[in-house]
Amino acid sequence: MTNKLKKVLITVVALAALALGGSALAGAASGGSSEAGDKSTAITGAAKASAEKAALAKTGGGEVNQTELDNENGATYEVEVSKPDGATVDVRLDDSFNVVTVESDHEDGNTEEADGEKADGRDQGPDQNPDEPGHQD
Repeated sequence: MTNKLKKVLITVVALAALALGGSALAGAASGGSSEAGDKSTAITGAAKASAEKAALAKTGGGEVNQTELDNENGATYEVEVSKPDGATVDVRLDDSFNVVTVESDHEDGNTEEADGEKADGRDQGPDQNPDEPGHQD
């Protein structure tokens, strides 16, 4: 190979490495992640209507704030509901729209199971909720 060709190839490889490194740093700085569970995907169509209906039935009414696909606690769907008493909860549903769990948005971390009992705290805590202090990525 000629020296000129070697220099061009080295320059191209160096620029490609810089570009990949820069994009990785940009993703890390913006809180991005390559894990599929970290991205929220809104529920649409009939699935959205069914999820909202099931969540509102569990909470005794209220207002749906947000719906999304979910993968926590064995759930497929998550519906955030502002209950009539003002509390906000996340209702997690399976793929048949059965309630899996109802999680309070209270800072104490208490979670209400689908049967109304308090959860034991497994699959909860700062490593499960990126909004909580001490979240580990």
